Amino acid sequence: MNLLAFDTSTDTLSVAVQQGTRVLAHSGAGGAQASTTLIPAIRALLARAGLTFAQLDAVVFGRGPGSFTGLRTACSVAQGLAFGARGGRGVPVLPVDTLLAVAEQARAEHGCTRVLATLDARMNEVYSAAFEWLADAGAPAGGRWRAPPDFALCAPEAVAVPDGWTLAGNARAAYGDRLAPGAPQVPALPTAEALLRLAPALLAAGSAVPAAAALPRYIRDKVAQTTAEREAARRATTAPQP
Repeated sequence: MNLLAFDTSTDTLSVAVQQGTRVLAHSGAGGAQASTTLIPAIRALLARAGLTFAQLDAVVFGRGPGSFTGLRTACSVAQGLAFGARGGRGVPVLPVDTLLAVAEQARAEHGCTRVLATLDARMNEVYSAAFEWLADAGAPAGGRWRAPPDFALCAPEAVAVPDGWTLAGNARAAYGDRLAPGAPQVPALPTAEALLRLAPALLAAGSAVPAAAALPRYIRDKVAQTTAEREAARRATTAPQP
């Protein structure tokens, strides 16, 4: 199977191409740069693999949660490439939860099977979700992830790591000991390689959608303060203390 995967939900841009069992990957600066560097990175990686858009079987992208701008960038590029592939006949799109990709990367890099996946949500908040790896010899990867029904958004101090679980993601780097001090933790990002490892099971489960139905997953519905809110916050910060 020929797959293209990418994630721009964090400050790291991650792209990978799978050609049968062969995987080529690229990572670079993301954030505000992703909107201008993503498509050139995709083209370069496909060229290295000797693949064209017409040969892709699906486009996989990290749908969120994460940076709003990054999620919109990834989704719009996934839709556009999927619409235009195969001479306009199109290919399916597979949106993958970024927190699930964090858990998968923690498993691949560190052997973690009980993962509290976290991502920095900015504004002094953290996205989090608990994933447990269940061994299953009949599954494409020899197991499957048990996922929670929903994801959490809270202050770093409110994140609790159960005994026997590992904190993974990029939120500890942002918040230090404000986030689950003393809990086992490993760094992990929602890489494009993790998306590719998750893809077979998700495709088999029918999670791929037509390009027009591919959407980001937002957990927070507000990312900017109004002028009045910023002014109120400024006054509160500068007000003399009693």
